[in-house]
Amino acid sequence: MRVIAKSTLVKFWASHPDVADALRAWYVDVSKADWGGPSDLKAIYATVSILRDNRAVFNIKGNKYRLVVKVNYSAKIVFIRFVGTHAQYDRIDAEAI
Repeated sequence: MRVIAKSTLVKFWASHPDVADALRAWYVDVSKADWGGPSDLKAIYATVSILRDNRAVFNIKGNKYRLVVKVNYSAKIVFIRFVGTHAQYDRIDAEAI
């Protein structure tokens, strides 16, 4: 999968260094993935929440952080829509962001 945009992750982990390794690992894993649909994603990430409109919410670093993405399965692209603390996530609408 192609991740758009890694710079969003880099900017976030620059200000939250405790999550840098976890986000780097997520990026590497997803860059090597080949998801055909939500079931492929769920098979690898058991705790991922699948939302409508091809969105997914990942729990990062023991659920301290959340990462919301929108996936275009046919084009093999993962768009980062949000990365933040769990508290910040609670203030957004993951299906609209």
